[in-house]
Amino acid sequence: MANLSIRKLDDDVIKMLRLLAAYHNLSMEEEVRQILIRAVSAPKQLGDLANEIFGQDNGVDLELPEHPPHDPLDFSE
Repeated sequence: MANLSIRKLDDDVIKMLRLLAAYHNLSMEEEVRQILIRAVSAPKQLGDLANEIFGQDNGVDLELPEHPPHDPLDFSE
């Protein structure tokens, strides 16, 4: 695995990272690692999110009414 050093971080940024790490009960290094992973990871696709919420195990079965076939529109005029 690679290492990364970041120089010239503002003291307030370091303070907030320490507070976040303490809040999540993590080391500051692990907190920064997780922030970076979330920042560069691909977001969930809308379809995946919909499937997760309304998927086979979470939805309801709908009975859709039958519709008779319709005639195509006539554009010949």
